[in-house]
Amino acid sequence: MTPVRQRTLAKETSLDGIGLHTGRPVTLTFHPAPVDGGIRFRRVDLGDDADVPATLDHVADTLLGTTLAAGETRIMTVEHVLAALYAARVDNVVVEVTGPETPIRDGSFRDNLEALLDAGIVEQDGEARILSVRQPLSVTGEGGESYVAVPGDGLRISATIDFPHPAIGRAYGSFGAEGEAFRRELAPARTFGFKADADELHHQGLARGASLDNTIVLAENGGVLNDGLRFSDEFLRHKVGDIVGDLALLGARIDAHIVAERPSHAGNVELARQIMVQHRRHARAPRVDITELMKYLPHRYPMLLVDRIVDLEEGRRIVGIKNVTINEPFFQGHYPGHPIMPGVLIIEAMAQVGGLLLIDAVKDPENKVVYFMSLDRVKWRRPVTPGDTLVCELEMIQFRRNVCRMRGKAFVEDTLVAEAELMATVVDR
Repeated sequence: MTPVRQRTLAKETSLDGIGLHTGRPVTLTFHPAPVDGGIRFRRVDLGDDADVPATLDHVADTLLGTTLAAGETRIMTVEHVLAALYAARVDNVVVEVTGPETPIRDGSFRDNLEALLDAGIVEQDGEARILSVRQPLSVTGEGGESYVAVPGDGLRISATIDFPHPAIGRAYGSFGAEGEAFRRELAPARTFGFKADADELHHQGLARGASLDNTIVLAENGGVLNDGLRFSDEFLRHKVGDIVGDLALLGARIDAHIVAERPSHAGNVELARQIMVQHRRHARAPRVDITELMKYLPHRYPMLLVDRIVDLEEGRRIVGIKNVTINEPFFQGHYPGHPIMPGVLIIEAMAQVGGLLLIDAVKDPENKVVYFMSLDRVKWRRPVTPGDTLVCELEMIQFRRNVCRMRGKAFVEDTLVAEAELMATVVDR
């Protein structure tokens, strides 16, 4: 099978508008990004370092839209942009925004998608990440939303919505989420809101940019205030497009058929999290065991902090497991009566897994050793304690002249416990 290549834009392209909730003027610019760069939002109004990766770990809010945050940097209403990027199969892009929210344009996904297609999309020398649902899973949310995800070829979404307003009612449809199918059937569908809710939303600082130019407004008398609909089930189609945008936070092409009942942003994000949990659990079948590991890692007890490698994409990505038990020697002093794995050893475990990815990319690996040169953007999110299984995921960002930059994350179940960027070099033993 021919590998699916990563893609980025041929050139930059921009859109102007106002934020749906803030009402503030804003400019959005899509920039090409390198292989494995992923999707990153950049608040240029806050300085050079105000980046927010478009990942599940950075979801900060799902009230009337999806908000991402990294530290103090927040970017609101990202789902329309992400849906367009997913539909266009763009894997790597920097999305510069001049304010706290993306421009709403006409309230649909169409302007973002057309801007991407007009800029041109090019393949890159890197294999795209594909995430497949391998067995059925279900998610039920607190607001009555529910989902079932089953294996599929590409991403298809079948959804039902049910609103008491007579202009919406109960509606069902099934749609393809990529390429021309998305462009034709979902991209023109606009967001919607209820006139009766306007005052309360404005009081909460929301929907200040909403108007008949960018929102289907549902009147209290049962009709709509706009001059007609683009589809008889436009409300349903927009909700399906939102699902696509929220699932794009998985950072992969998705093979699945999603069946959704009364979807919401909170439910969409939880569905994405459960798909990722299933993926990680499936990946834990051993690919490289401890005997094989010791051929390449110079570490020995008590400093060998990898038990097995469970997933490996040569030269690109690796996942390793460390089973943390009460018998670890560091628990004797860290801390008696309150055992916590030292943060530096979590990073060390991450580094050892990353070293195996680097060794795999060079000739004669048995005679090489990896030295780490620097750490950056190190963050510890929660303690790791006896009984936890530490899952370290490393992605190669750059590899030149035996010097490598990697991005690492460590999880317990689906909870991020630590992250860092690492630089290392390969030398002769």
